[in-house]
Amino acid sequence: MTSARSERESAPYREVTGIVLKSAPIGEMDRRVVLLTKELGKISAFARGARRPNSPLVGVTAAFAFGKFRIYAGKSAYVLTEAQIDHFFAPLSRDMEKACYGSYFLEVMDYLTRENNDEAMLLLLLYLSLRALENGRLPNALIRRVFELRCIVEEGEFAGLSYRNGSGEDGASQLLPGTVRALEHITKSPLSHLYGFEVSEEVSAQLKEVASDAARKYFTHPFTSLAVLEALTA
Repeated sequence: MTSARSERESAPYREVTGIVLKSAPIGEMDRRVVLLTKELGKISAFARGARRPNSPLVGVTAAFAFGKFRIYAGKSAYVLTEAQIDHFFAPLSRDMEKACYGSYFLEVMDYLTRENNDEAMLLLLLYLSLRALENGRLPNALIRRVFELRCIVEEGEFAGLSYRNGSGEDGASQLLPGTVRALEHITKSPLSHLYGFEVSEEVSAQLKEVASDAARKYFTHPFTSLAVLEALTA
């Protein structure tokens, strides 16, 4: 039987850039993490000994940790050996509402992404959306709707401005010019500029309605954090 040490010594290491989508305890001292990476898409990795109090992997295996992760391919899964974290998104942990929004974003990415897919754009979208939650310049609810719309765009599923409003009527013809311009920005701008806009309350309300209609059609999966969020903000 191949020992863990000999497996580690013979395996080629690889460094990937990514974010921890979720983390769960395994066995007595280990953790299993799900990473969304630029190089490999979504992967699972085991962090041996990560639950020991003095382990260098304690903090780097927490959800929201973003940075560079050193891994190798074990016999049945990747193994995480170390990480250099650039951003922990610590402000989200101090605000219950922001934490729920952030957790929802992580859940959406866990649902949408796959291993060995090119998920670099979705990783960037996630990172920028979490930073937008952190800085608080835009309302949390609007950030959510921008995030949802751009996810749908990146997945190639955005159906344009045809949507049904809350009364079940065609609402596209009722959109304000500012809403149309904002939608053009959200769906077509470089991701680096995605959250660099401001809108009136009327436009914000219409954007939320358009995005809500699109998300209702596309995101059919039940998201636990979304249920908590909606109960919290009801």
